[in-house]
Amino acid sequence: MSTGPGLESLVNQTISIITNDGRIIVGTLRGFDQATNIILDESHERVYSTREGVQQLALGLYIIRGDNISVVGELDEELDLVNDLSKIKAHPLTPVIH
Repeated sequence: MSTGPGLESLVNQTISIITNDGRIIVGTLRGFDQATNIILDESHERVYSTREGVQQLALGLYIIRGDNISVVGELDEELDLVNDLSKIKAHPLTPVIH
């Protein structure tokens, strides 16, 4: 499995990961390996709800197995700071079905 040229450029950057079970985890990419296992620092999970704003659950230093990752994306920190997550309501993502 190739990790592609993209992950190297994201080390020490804030990224957002969507897992196969529909979780959204945001943190600073500290490292990864050939199986795309990812190490995040200062991470948190964003939990979406249709009833209340986005909750952020602190995770700290966190490892995500590569086979549980659906999407990895760079997070624009300036744009993210402008968003008031307490006012955003949305349905949680459903798990990926293979």
